[in-house]
Amino acid sequence: MIRPQIIERDGEPQFAVIPIAEWRQIEAMLEKFEDIRDFDAALAKPDRRMIPFEVTSAILDGASPIRAWREHRGLSQSDLAQAAGMSVPQLAEVEDGPRRATPATLRRVAKALRAQVDDLTG
Repeated sequence: MIRPQIIERDGEPQFAVIPIAEWRQIEAMLEKFEDIRDFDAALAKPDRRMIPFEVTSAILDGASPIRAWREHRGLSQSDLAQAAGMSVPQLAEVEDGPRRATPATLRRVAKALRAQVDDLTG
């Protein structure tokens, strides 16, 4: 690390001059610290709800939200159907097919996936 050049005015330090390469390293560190601060602030919010990256990515790639959550949890359709109290064909239709789930079914599926109903309907 190179020592900065100190510029004084009236015998008091006024400026510190450093090489541009070092300044760019400092800027990068400051940006990382800002990102960490913002992340910590988001975590501190009492109403925060985070959806795992794998789930979000799968949904953006075209998977249904139920399938994305099911695969994220490592469940087969049979496992989820049993946990939600429904048949595998019924789950398959709700997960990928034209059939729309009733609110009661969505609540059971959401509970089995440890997700919120809103996470499965968007």
